[in-house]
Order: sequence, then structure tokens, then C-alpha cells
Amino acid sequence: MGAPNKLKSMLGGTIGNLVEWYDWYAYAAFALYFSKSFFPKDDPTAQLLNTAAIFAMGFLVRPIGGWLLGMYADRYGRKTALTGSILLMCAGSLIIAITPAYETIGIFSPILLLLARLLQGLSVGGEYGASATYLSEMAGHHNRGFWSSFQYVTLIMGQLIALGVLIVLQKVLLTPEQLEAWGWRIPFVIGAGLAVVAMFIRSHMEETDSFQKTVNTQKGSVWALVRDHPWQSLQVVGLTLGGTVAFYTYTTYMQKFLVNTAGWTKEAATAVSALCLFIYMCLQPLFGALSDRVGRRPLLIGFGILGTLLTVPLMTLLAGTKDFWAGFALIMAALVIVSGYTSINAVVKAELFPSHVRALGVALPYAIAVSLFGGSAEYVALGLKAQGMETAFYWYVTACIFVSLLVYVFTADTKVTSAFRAEVEE
Repeated sequence: MGAPNKLKSMLGGTIGNLVEWYDWYAYAAFALYFSKSFFPKDDPTAQLLNTAAIFAMGFLVRPIGGWLLGMYADRYGRKTALTGSILLMCAGSLIIAITPAYETIGIFSPILLLLARLLQGLSVGGEYGASATYLSEMAGHHNRGFWSSFQYVTLIMGQLIALGVLIVLQKVLLTPEQLEAWGWRIPFVIGAGLAVVAMFIRSHMEETDSFQKTVNTQKGSVWALVRDHPWQSLQVVGLTLGGTVAFYTYTTYMQKFLVNTAGWTKEAATAVSALCLFIYMCLQPLFGALSDRVGRRPLLIGFGILGTLLTVPLMTLLAGTKDFWAGFALIMAALVIVSGYTSINAVVKAELFPSHVRALGVALPYAIAVSLFGGSAEYVALGLKAQGMETAFYWYVTACIFVSLLVYVFTADTKVTSAFRAEVEE
């Protein structure tokens, strides 16, 4: 494949990933505004608990999406799997955008919200494995860490755009009353429209050479994954556990934490989250490039050690500060630490598996770990807060990171042991 076509295909893959994650995170960014539309209760924490529960349900079906789209990507191509995943995301966003409020259709309102999140969960479950596989196979050996880091660049950019839409609606276009009444539907309409554009872009991407070379070979299945790669599958779960809890704590949940615990205004919490996420996004290629020079393992161990030692102090200080720049500094410190995981986690997992089972091997164990730990992080945090035990959540995050640290210590550096080395590369 020529360099222009290769670059065009990687750009198409990352743009599609951006749109997909924008749709996914729009739910989290606007939950503060639409929670009472679907769950009309007097207690704001109870409303957020209900929306967080449905957010978590979207994560619970991610393993199914990882299984179905992962096998599809290994059997029929990364390109077609990525196109299918964006179609599911489009449908989910459209349902959220047009679902009437609880006062209009009663219990059917949260049921439709749940259906939409399940579709989006299936989409994201398959997206991660197919996207990580596609980018790592397109990248080539010497710059694989750098190029694969763009999966999280676009993931974070999707979240950032969702927050940007929220800021524009908050500051420029709508009043708080309008946002809560109907304005929260706007980002989901935007997301559905962008997903249609992304489907068109992905339909014109090139397929990877690694997949094309295995067209006539036996394709992977869940049984083959468990039989032939049990340790690698368990490694993916262990590698993911602490990182996914930390990631969702400092990105998705942090906006609510600042409002509901530290007492910030919604506008201030949104602004500091957007600023931190922008800088965090820019860090990913730097850490990815660093891993190409020093290896993947040092970055993972650095995240594990610093995350274990500093999570409780950082969260405790954040809970007690109302100063914008102090909050910014604390969140950024946490996100710099988490970058040791997020920047390279996709390439590390892709390097564990051969091409015929790579998408499934990356997607399914990862989706299981994220479903159990990442998707539930917000719900665990809010549940402990409701019980008057909020600080226990800080220790929960710490424990999850420590478990992953043990896995990092006993895992070989995949830059050296990469399964890609057995493949013939250009």
C-alpha cells in the first residue's frame, strides 16, 4: 500500500473513532441536564445514580459487541467491522435524541434510553478491538506506539467535542432551563449526523495487509482464543483493570465529582474538564512515541506505581478545593499519570496476538474488564457517596491500579516480544 493511501486510511479510521466516542461520551457530558427528564426525582444524587446505572448497562453488553464484531473483523476484515460499529452508534444516538420525557410516556422513556445505550455498548465493544487492530497493523514496527496512540487521541477528542458542544450551549445559545428542558437533545442529533458521515469515510478505507495475508487461513473463535491464547487473554484483563478505572474516574466521572462533591458550578466543572482533556489528548502521541524508544513496560509500571501512591491524596485534595486552577493542576497530575496506560494500552494488547485472532483477542477480554470495572466506576463512586462512604472509592481505585501493577511487573515488554515480529511486514 502506498504512503498516501495508508495515511488516508489511518486518518479515516481515527476520524470514525472520534465520532464514535463523541456519541458515547455525549451521554456522560449531558447527564447532569437530562437525568430528570428520564428519572424525575427530587434527589439529584438519585437521578445521577439512575443515569449512571444505564451508563453501566451500556458497558455490560460491550463484551458481546467485542465478541461479535471482533470475530467479524478477524473473518471478514477490519474495515467492514469498523463500518458496522458506527452504524450501531448512529442508531443509539438517534433514539436518545427523539425519546420523549418520562412525564410524556412514563416507564417507556427510561426503557428506550436503556435500549439506546445497549446499542451503543455493542458498538463500542467492537470498535475498540477493530480500531486498535487496524491502527497497529497499519502503523509498521518502528512507530507502532506513536500511531496506535491516536486511538486515544481521537477517543479523548470525541469526549472533548462533546464537552465543547456543552460549553457552547451553556455559554452562548441556551439558558440552563432550556438545556434541561430540550437543549440536551441537540448533541445526540449532531452525533447521529456525524455517524452517517463517518460511515461514508470508513467505507473508503483500505484493508490492512496483515488481514489480507490471512484471508485463506483459519480464523479465530472464542474457543480458539481460550485454547491457544489463555495467558494473553488474562493479561489483557489484568492490563486493563486499573487503567480503565482510573481513566473513567478522571474523565467521565470527574465532571460530576466536582459538582456533586466539591461544590463547583456545572459550568466551571465543564470548563476545567475540557481544558484538562485537551492537554491530556496532546500527551498521548508523546507517550506513544516514548514507548517506541524505551519500550511499553516502563510506561505501564510508571502508571502503576504513581497511581497506587497518589490516587488517594489527589482525590482527597480535589474533594476539598473550589479553586479553578488548583483543581486543574490536580486533575492534570492524575491524567499525566494515567497517560502511561492510555497512550499504549491498545498497541500492547494488539502485540500479544497473531493476526488471525487479533481483533477478537484485543476486543473481548478488554471489553469484559471495562464492563466490570470501567463502566461501573461512576456507579460505585455515587453509590458509596450515597452511603456516606465516598472516600472508600479512592481506595477502590488505588486497589485496582495496584492489581494491574502486579500484572505489569510480571509481563514481558511487548515491544520486544510482539506477535507482529512473526509476520512479514513491508
